[in-house]
Amino acid sequence: MTVRIAVIGVGALGKHHARILAGLPGAELAGVVDINDARAREIAASVRTPWAASAIDLPWPVDAVTIAVPTESHLQVALPFLERGTAVLVEKPVARDEVQARRMIEAAAKSGAVFAVGHTERYNPAVAAVRPLIDHPRFIEVHRLGTFPDRSLDIDVVFDLMIHDLDVVLSIVPSEVTSLEAVGVAVLTQKPDIANARLKFASGCIANVTASRISRDRVRKIRLFQRDSYISVDYAAQEAERWRLVRKNGAMPAIDGGKIEIPHEEPLKRELADFVAAVQDKRAPGVTGADGLRALQLAQKITDAMKKQEALGSGL
Repeated sequence: MTVRIAVIGVGALGKHHARILAGLPGAELAGVVDINDARAREIAASVRTPWAASAIDLPWPVDAVTIAVPTESHLQVALPFLERGTAVLVEKPVARDEVQARRMIEAAAKSGAVFAVGHTERYNPAVAAVRPLIDHPRFIEVHRLGTFPDRSLDIDVVFDLMIHDLDVVLSIVPSEVTSLEAVGVAVLTQKPDIANARLKFASGCIANVTASRISRDRVRKIRLFQRDSYISVDYAAQEAERWRLVRKNGAMPAIDGGKIEIPHEEPLKRELADFVAAVQDKRAPGVTGADGLRALQLAQKITDAMKKQEALGSGL
């Protein structure tokens, strides 16, 4: 089965959806949609596909859509497709708030539509390579630092950047968050541009997560510490290493490990391939609507904690 897919929103990220889907086995790029006519025409020409200015009543038959419009419009654009059973992949964060996310999840459940959320780091080859090596992590340190962007300034750094790592952490710690502390600072916008959250899980694991969009250097790393081993992942370089304590009978413990061999591949391509396969096989995608909701809920709790901390600091 070839899955006919339209890309709705072909800005900074959506254009890559179109590029990849235009050549992805099992998929047929039916067309692209953007309210900016000039942008829609430009991207459509680059991938040799039709274009439209509105997602309402698409002029081509589709089995699925990917949605890369501003977060505020996710529900408005996605809901009609989900209600009629059309598969949807919506970029992160899944929605503006929990209420909107639940409406989409419920619509997908009722119609049977495949509903995926674009938490692309889950598909990073380095993350996939170390996942089998993770066993009850006790401490996790995450840094996602970047330079000031020219997009996504309608949301704070937690929903823009940190939510990537919140989803990854939630996927590798099978336990509930029991408490958290967070602080954020607005520097160049009216919303926090740098934030830190310290999460405590029921399992005893602690995760210290930092995100910044005002840093000079670009850093995207996660480090995991567990009994007798240490795992480090560089998301951007798609590199990972593992070091572990090896105990031998009658001998001194030794440190063993090093870099892990990882075949590099574009995470977004892996994500879209999984979405296409989920539609073909009528199965759940790697990152479901429920996963997107869980990451959104945690991001909101962190944002709320930052606001509370700011109010305490200002004496309000």
